[in-house]
Amino acid sequence: MTQQPPPAGPAEPPDGPAPPDLPDRVARIYGELDLSTVPAFAGGFINFGYWTALPGPGDRQLTRADRVRSEEDLYRLVLGTFDLPRGGTALDVGCGRGLGCALALREFGPGTVIGLDAHPDQIARAREANAELLAASADARPGASADAPGRLEFLLGAAQDIPLPDGSVDCLFSVEAAQHFRDLPGFAREAARVLRPGGRLALTTFFARTRAAARALPALLPPYADGLDVPHVVDEVAGTLAAAGLREVRVRAIGDGVWEPYDRYMAQQPELRDDEWPRRYLTAYETGLLDYYVLTAAAAG
Repeated sequence: MTQQPPPAGPAEPPDGPAPPDLPDRVARIYGELDLSTVPAFAGGFINFGYWTALPGPGDRQLTRADRVRSEEDLYRLVLGTFDLPRGGTALDVGCGRGLGCALALREFGPGTVIGLDAHPDQIARAREANAELLAASADARPGASADAPGRLEFLLGAAQDIPLPDGSVDCLFSVEAAQHFRDLPGFAREAARVLRPGGRLALTTFFARTRAAARALPALLPPYADGLDVPHVVDEVAGTLAAAGLREVRVRAIGDGVWEPYDRYMAQQPELRDDEWPRRYLTAYETGLLDYYVLTAAAAG
């Protein structure tokens, strides 16, 4: 998800500068401006949320706790698409503050979760936000007790150049990051490379429905016009995954659990209801320009 954040100081870069091919707009939004501080988000997450499991009547006043739950539930939806093997390794591409990595470790039980992000400020924030879990997971070694936490790591790196060995990952997931990827074929090839034979991939974000829709989106939504987001077409994304050798590529539209409740939350918050252009995402959905999707695939073998 993308909105204009307020000014904020940059985190201390831990691993050197951002990759040189990171677009200026992306570098600034996730660097000095810190998108997670925008009021439309909550709890340090940066996604539109998946709202279908919230308790109570559908027309009730939505709270900040509901907003956080929706963002967590988007991760749960994605992580629930594959069976994370006990002791296995899961990779989050575009991990941001790493809160989804922590959720995966706590609730889904892999042996190791690796968060990868292209911006050093985000890696610094992830390490700070998860310092306690990182310290605890440092003791998770082979032979540790069954109730010991798994390992959590954060790495600086690009989606199209993942700094991990071939066949080292059991599951790869990515939540609301692929709209920034300039090199989708590169990402797909890297995903196929780092996944073990039979390993699973799941990514979720918003994509254009057609090429005509992709051409129309910049006029409606500023993040496409200013170069922050790329209007990838969903069928072309699926084809790119298949062309990289991934199998069983599946596409599921989930917009009915995303757009209307997100817009209702925005409308109910006094500080957000007049923020006009972010509420155009519902218009884009209702007019057939974009939707929110979950794409899944499997590595050969």
